[in-house]
Amino acid sequence: MPNLGAPELIIIAIILIALFGWKRLPDMARSLGRSARVFKSEVDEMKKDGAAQSEAAATTVPGSVADDEPTRRAAEAEAEARAAEARAKEAEARAAQARADADRFRSDPSL
Repeated sequence: MPNLGAPELIIIAIILIALFGWKRLPDMARSLGRSARVFKSEVDEMKKDGAAQSEAAATTVPGSVADDEPTRRAAEAEAEARAAEARAKEAEARAAQARADADRFRSDPSL
């Protein structure tokens, strides 16, 4: 990779200012810093999770708990899907009831 000296960095800065404007550069830099912090924390978290799993893998009998994980996740996802369908049906029933009530109020002027 070529060395980046002062002239190259100045040219890059001028191009960035020309493309994005002077006022947006601090916001972009702040956003980039936040993204880097989040990325670093996620990588650290993954490393911690990986270390915990490798310790457990050393003491676990092969084929027992580790193989059940995808099945458990699939069952949880299916249960969530069923619950979402039930909530959607309930919302549809409430909407139908509200439409029926609105039609009844429109047709009966005494109410």
